[in-house]
Amino acid sequence: MIERANDRKLRWPLPSHDYWSTPFAESLLQHLDLCSGSSILDIASGHGIPAFYLAEQLGPLGQVLAIDLSERQVERARAIQGTQLPWLRFECLDMRSLPQHLPCFDRITGNLSVMFFRPSRFETVQGLVEHLNPGGQLVLTFPSLGTFDSLWRRIDQEMAVRGLLAERRRLEVYCAERPSAEEVGGWLDGLHCSRIAVAEYPLEVATGTGQSFLRHPLLRGGFLDDVYECFEDQGLAAEVMTKVSEDVDSFRPLIAQRCVMSGWKP
Repeated sequence: MIERANDRKLRWPLPSHDYWSTPFAESLLQHLDLCSGSSILDIASGHGIPAFYLAEQLGPLGQVLAIDLSERQVERARAIQGTQLPWLRFECLDMRSLPQHLPCFDRITGNLSVMFFRPSRFETVQGLVEHLNPGGQLVLTFPSLGTFDSLWRRIDQEMAVRGLLAERRRLEVYCAERPSAEEVGGWLDGLHCSRIAVAEYPLEVATGTGQSFLRHPLLRGGFLDDVYECFEDQGLAAEVMTKVSEDVDSFRPLIAQRCVMSGWKP
């Protein structure tokens, strides 16, 4: 085992200003068993949350490979890293089809990763488990089914009032694609993992009304963009969402379910 983060001052802590990635990363770390000298594959690594933290925890005897499909994100992470933490590498790779020559790892982590596994989510998890060493641990986080349900109901209500049948069907499909805790537990069970643990930690997201809601960095950066994609007419989408934004009190509190799935390869 390694020394706890709060027992010493970190140069690469989880950033306190990131109100989305950091809370999910914190829940990931609650379930991750870190050991000195381990090798870690961190998928959907973005700009390095929690890859930098993990690398500092392991120290130079460990190895961390952080991968992301976005070249821009990889370049940004490398720029942040500079010449520090040389046992941490950032590479542009697709986690849904890892190359056969890639070695196996003691731990595979993925913060806010499962939403990118579509369309073949089980097969993606299966591929990850195949790249675990025997006795290795997989820990992934994601917003699970139930995240922002009050918001989706309010948007659906506004669509219904306007008779937007096609848009309502698209919204229904979008909401149903979010996996549940029970579903992801079934994936790990189907792959014969041991010590399976799936937990949800509610996270309340605060927002104002109007433009404060529509431009909220946690919402517009992903969730609300997906709602806009339910509309062919973006002018109509703006009209509907403006109406919803004026009625934020009707769907407060906005709750995201931070889900963590953990399993060990036999």
